[in-house]
Amino acid sequence: MEEISVREARREDVEEAANLVVRMKRLNNEFDPLFTVVDDAPARARSYLSTSLESKSSLVLVAVKGKSVVGVLRAEVRERTFYKPTIGGNITDFYILPEHRRKALGNTMLERASKTLRKLGAQVVTAEFPARNEIAVKFYSKRRFRALTNIYAESTE
Repeated sequence: MEEISVREARREDVEEAANLVVRMKRLNNEFDPLFTVVDDAPARARSYLSTSLESKSSLVLVAVKGKSVVGVLRAEVRERTFYKPTIGGNITDFYILPEHRRKALGNTMLERASKTLRKLGAQVVTAEFPARNEIAVKFYSKRRFRALTNIYAESTE
């Protein structure tokens, strides 16, 4: 059985990683219609990840099995202007193909991300995801994350 490795993403990973980001965004739509995915999401995801690879304040990790990307995690370091700790690492996107879940891969990716974000200056690590994603709530809660903010929305259309 092929082993899965976790590493920083490379340019050649962008296409497959972007497909996973789009899958995650489409999954988000199942939680709330305000997460309806735009038609050009694949192109936007490729651009988003390519830009992230070039940024010193972003991190993109991939989980690779053989030559296939089976998981992606994107995070960024942000200044917390009014709060201590003043620098935060924020996980903005995290998706693992369903057939590779519940095998400690999520833990491995999260630990690797946290360690790398600390090296980039983060003093606290946060994660953002749809409020109704109970799977994500349970995943992060088991790992000692706790809710810090709520964002409420009302459509103006």
